[in-house]
Amino acid sequence: MASLERNNKILLDLVRQPGNNLCADCGAPEPDWASYTLGIFVCLNCSGMHRNLPAVSKVKSIRLDLWEDSLVEFMREMGNSAAKAIFEKCVPAFFYRPQQKDCIVLKDQWIRAKYERREFTGEKNCFQQVYSSDSFESTLWKKCRDNKQFLKRLFLLSQKDFTLRYFIKEDSKVPKAVISMKDLNAVFQTEKVGHAHGLQISYLQDERTRNLFVYHEKGQVIVSLFNAIRATRLAYLQKKHPALRDNDLIPQLTRHCLKEGYMEKTGPTQREPFKKRWFTLWSMDRKLLYFKTPLDATELGAVFIGTESHSYSVSESSGKSLRGGRWRCGITLQTPDRQFVFMCEQEQEQREWLEALRKVISQPMTPEDYANEANLRRGK
Repeated sequence: MASLERNNKILLDLVRQPGNNLCADCGAPEPDWASYTLGIFVCLNCSGMHRNLPAVSKVKSIRLDLWEDSLVEFMREMGNSAAKAIFEKCVPAFFYRPQQKDCIVLKDQWIRAKYERREFTGEKNCFQQVYSSDSFESTLWKKCRDNKQFLKRLFLLSQKDFTLRYFIKEDSKVPKAVISMKDLNAVFQTEKVGHAHGLQISYLQDERTRNLFVYHEKGQVIVSLFNAIRATRLAYLQKKHPALRDNDLIPQLTRHCLKEGYMEKTGPTQREPFKKRWFTLWSMDRKLLYFKTPLDATELGAVFIGTESHSYSVSESSGKSLRGGRWRCGITLQTPDRQFVFMCEQEQEQREWLEALRKVISQPMTPEDYANEANLRRGK
């Protein structure tokens, strides 16, 4: 019988080596599980997803389970770096690689794409053709603009003219909307949408942010659409900025917001009653958007966040002297045109908003930022 203590000590030494010290699938530090059929070290969360692929991957704890000598030797021979060279050999530049904090469907489909479908080993290219083909078509459940009902809508993504269209009916000739890749963003919002495969698609419509909330019952379909959007965005940006490298364009394909949540907001005279609003802060666009609810289709308003040298600042305020609001953890945002006062329910939320706003203020502005600032200040 293999020595439990000896083999587990070998595994613990192996998992501390560079490459093995991060989860092979999501990058989480200090993985304490391993797939002994793939030869990789993974975190607890990803090990659960590997259990759903019994024909491909079998997992054990490197601390608690009994390991045979032959399995330990295989782990020593393989490891995360060697496995990556096989299973991630041909990952397209646009393909999203999930991180520890990403939602389950992204990580699950990444694991299935690598090990079950073997999309990136170079053996097959049919999957990559799906993502980067001239068109991608899918029927999704979309939330109605004015109520909480979800209805089926046909979505058509095109690399020929860099657009995403959606149709009320599958046989409709005229699309309900034609969305340009120029300002489109897609991000998984499972809690907000109320579905494990929930996706939020945002774009500019008449200079205001418009949100679409969609999902598909199959995780592979919604993640394929997400990566097809990224592929189309990359093709659009490559054409728009031919001198830039892909590494400079990849961070712009899809973007997470810096901070999201409820705050109370008063009006420009600061004598108006406080109203609870849902706020979203975008770092790349330097905009603080506010909505009545998290699932609103269109913003109520937007505040541009410039730099300190352009008279933008944010500070903590007590809120004790302000009337009408239920919350007392205040934030004062100073812009060249106006002072905004917001209230948070908890001090922790106040600290997180202050940190996020200061991060945006500290970033230098680009020529495009100056144009966006001018448009917002003109009230467009």
